Amino acid sequence: MKLDGRRMSTNVDDRRKKGGTVAKVGGGIGIGGIIIALIVWLLGGETPNVGTILQDVQSTASTWVDSKTQEQMATKCSQFLASTEDFWTEEFEKVGGYYRQPKLVLYSDTVTTGCGYEQAKCMGPFYCNGDESVYIDIDQMVSSYTSMGDVCDLVYAEIIGHEVGHHVEHLRGEMDKMMEMAYRYGQESTQFLKESVRTELLADYYAGCWAHFEQARFGSISDDEIRKTLDLMPKKGDDYIQKKARGYVNPDSFTHGTSEQRYRWFKKGLESGDPAAGRVILTMPYDQL
Repeated sequence: MKLDGRRMSTNVDDRRKKGGTVAKVGGGIGIGGIIIALIVWLLGGETPNVGTILQDVQSTASTWVDSKTQEQMATKCSQFLASTEDFWTEEFEKVGGYYRQPKLVLYSDTVTTGCGYEQAKCMGPFYCNGDESVYIDIDQMVSSYTSMGDVCDLVYAEIIGHEVGHHVEHLRGEMDKMMEMAYRYGQESTQFLKESVRTELLADYYAGCWAHFEQARFGSISDDEIRKTLDLMPKKGDDYIQKKARGYVNPDSFTHGTSEQRYRWFKKGLESGDPAAGRVILTMPYDQL
């Protein structure tokens, strides 16, 4: 992506390990404590209670990333976030609303969030609605994705776009039904899992809408980057991850959607750039997603 001269966000909280310590932020357990356990993901991937899925990626989580690469990625993540701020501020203003910008927390290994959940390195990027923050372990993000093949800036930008998409869902109340299902039926219930898939696919769609804005406004994304990012999307599907980790697929345990669904909804957002059109995901028949 062409990012030279682009502004960096002022909403970045760098808590990466310095001097052998890990900075932590306190917070109470409440609804956020449940949500953080529901929507954290691994390579676009899994909730913490599906432990066997993690085995496939844990081996890459400890890969060392040199400091220069890490600092370059930290800068880019700040620029990605700034671009999402511009996009969503405009979108909220179109309907007379106000976009409350999220924080981006950069951390190492583990971090305690405003949701009261200590997040392990292997779990990957996630959003916490309790403190309205996106959490990124840069080493884990870079090493995990580079192990999957040829990647580009847009691949990493899409991660930020997806997690910010969860923030938008939080602000718009689009997570409310999923939260209700968690309380009423439990996190392993069919009712909850279906709502989880809906919110993840909507976040994919929102990430695509942001990428559309980024390309239309700045012309910063090449066709090759779009191709590489679309090629990687299927590897984030529950079916792909379960098949690779377990050797079989259990559709009843899906939390994020199939490879085809994740590819299709991100691509729809990328093509349309209209966030409002994606809300159909929350109401359309589940078997038509």
